[in-house]
Amino acid sequence: MITFKRVWAIFIKQWKDTIKNKAIFIQFVIFPIIALILTETIAKGNSEIPRTYFVVLFATMYAGMVPNVIMASIITEEKEQNTLRVLIMSNVKPLEYLLGVGSYTFLICSLGAVFFGVVGGYRGAELTAFVGILIIGILSSLILGSTIGILMKNQMSANSVVLPIAMVTAFLPMIAMFNKTFAKFSRFLYTQQINYLVNDLSKSNFTMERFLIIGVNIIAFLAIFLFAYRKGTFSE
Repeated sequence: MITFKRVWAIFIKQWKDTIKNKAIFIQFVIFPIIALILTETIAKGNSEIPRTYFVVLFATMYAGMVPNVIMASIITEEKEQNTLRVLIMSNVKPLEYLLGVGSYTFLICSLGAVFFGVVGGYRGAELTAFVGILIIGILSSLILGSTIGILMKNQMSANSVVLPIAMVTAFLPMIAMFNKTFAKFSRFLYTQQINYLVNDLSKSNFTMERFLIIGVNIIAFLAIFLFAYRKGTFSE
């Protein structure tokens, strides 16, 4: 049975660790800050560039990259320091650990999604839709990053895997904007559909196909995660 007290304790522990670990903290804020600077210095007052242009661009990168890299980094760092082994020996279940770390990462990334929405000038229902779409992308990336973290034995090996994957999920939608060949393949990636949705928040753009593709991605990531969890390295 999952104990909320343990999940909360891991959540607080991770919060304290992030304050000390500037590298992880920077990953949380770098994309929102860049979007803010470019929006205020280039898009603002320029009628040829929509105010939401840089927000949509970097928000998609944020949802596709940051949760991936952070979750893989956190889990493999805990392995290297044997913290995860100590927690398990203290009767902390792996799912409690994942919920604690995952909910922490999810909360911070969700705050980043709200920040993007405010910078983009979204209000009311548009802001809710924008943030909601990004949250779906963040959850997908959390699962993917957790899977990589479970499979890898240390941060070096995790980085060699998660960074190329995160680069694809984050930057392929941008490349697809300028290359039709890439667009044909990227449309099956969840971040491409996230990009399509945040680019156009009208109801007509919220098609079943878009959410079906995102759903298939999530199911695939969950299946890989469950396999990795059962074959994984928590008990190693």
